[in-house]
Amino acid sequence: MSVSVILIICVVAVALLIVIANIFVVQQSRAYVIERLGAFHAVQGVGLHFKIPFIDRIARRVSMKEQVLDYPPQPVITKDNVTMQIDTVVYFQITDPKLYTYGVEQPMAAMETLTATTLRNIIGDLELDQTLTSRDVVNTKMRSILDEATDPWGIKVNRVELKNILPPQDIQSSMEKQMKAERDRRQAILQAEGQKKSAILIAEGERESAILRADAEKQAAILQAEAQKQAAILKADGEAQAIRMVQQALADSLQMLNEKAPNEQVIKLKAVQAMEKVADGKATKIIIPSQMQGLVGLANGLVEGVSNQ
Repeated sequence: MSVSVILIICVVAVALLIVIANIFVVQQSRAYVIERLGAFHAVQGVGLHFKIPFIDRIARRVSMKEQVLDYPPQPVITKDNVTMQIDTVVYFQITDPKLYTYGVEQPMAAMETLTATTLRNIIGDLELDQTLTSRDVVNTKMRSILDEATDPWGIKVNRVELKNILPPQDIQSSMEKQMKAERDRRQAILQAEGQKKSAILIAEGERESAILRADAEKQAAILQAEAQKQAAILKADGEAQAIRMVQQALADSLQMLNEKAPNEQVIKLKAVQAMEKVADGKATKIIIPSQMQGLVGLANGLVEGVSNQ
């Protein structure tokens, strides 16, 4: 084999290696910025690509995923001159690889500096209490400012969070004492409210019990009066019934006497029997009319005659 053939084979092999070296694959969620002769040429997306050897070069490989930057605590001063340490977390995403590549030198360092200065500006307009209770307001303002400032860099700021807010130690101690006093006050209020509600419930229970007891006594009195009324009615009905029976018996006896046409002696005898009923064994003296005295003697004689026989 001649030297020329070997040289040709080497040249072809080198050319093949150069071609293979300039074939590249862009993965999902990534983008490559290609420069041609030092100038921007194109942004290559997902897939298989080829660049011209010695003319094209990959200027930057860019991730299109959402990324997180966790910055260390930054000293900031509030409106009432309290120095505190605040660390910030920024969630961002690269939307334009070209602007991200050529918009600013060292974009991450620029983001960190911009975040720190924005945080100091916002916290400088707030007092300590507002800073501790207005995290959402601070987060919203920072996200709006950072998103607007990083737009020429091809960066979209999705969310900003204040991770930790650390006041000075003496202020922390004062805040803890204040929180303890507030908890004690709330506990005293809750205890007083509980005692008040308990007293109200006890009073209401006693009132309800008194009302129920009065109702029971009233019902008992009503029932007792009804019972007495019914007893009186029954007694009166019984007496009336007895009187009616006596009157009926007397009427029947008079009717029977009238039907038998009694003589005067029989009538007088019935009158004597009536006088005996009037006495009823309780009277000590009985006054008999003069016209009935003879009849009484006659009756006694008859009784003695019957006894002798």
